[in-house]
Amino acid sequence: MHKLTTGLVTILAATAVTACQSDRQQPQPQNRAALPTMERVALAANSCWFKSGDAAFKDYRLAPELNSFSGRPRILAVPRHSPESRPLLVVQAEGNPARLDAFGPLADGPQGARIKQDVVRWANGGKNC
Repeated sequence: MHKLTTGLVTILAATAVTACQSDRQQPQPQNRAALPTMERVALAANSCWFKSGDAAFKDYRLAPELNSFSGRPRILAVPRHSPESRPLLVVQAEGNPARLDAFGPLADGPQGARIKQDVVRWANGGKNC
């Protein structure tokens, strides 16, 4: 299981230090709770990984599970032609600020580092692919 929390904490700490160094008006920070964080990740993942024709994700489709009663909203990457199959990637968040986890065969494979970087960037409000 890959913990993405370290990247998120580092970025949050850097943001806090930057905010203290300037007297000018700072933009409102992103809501860091689990659901809004996963909503940002889901929108970006859908656009950048699945709808863009990205070769690394062409055999998969997005299965969002954001309305979670467990307090862990998540997105899944499932086989494109067999969406009921076991997910090959799970990205989930929990708490406020969100603690992110990514796990499954895709996270452990050659795309694992890229997946982690993308998720952390999107969780922090980045929109680029």
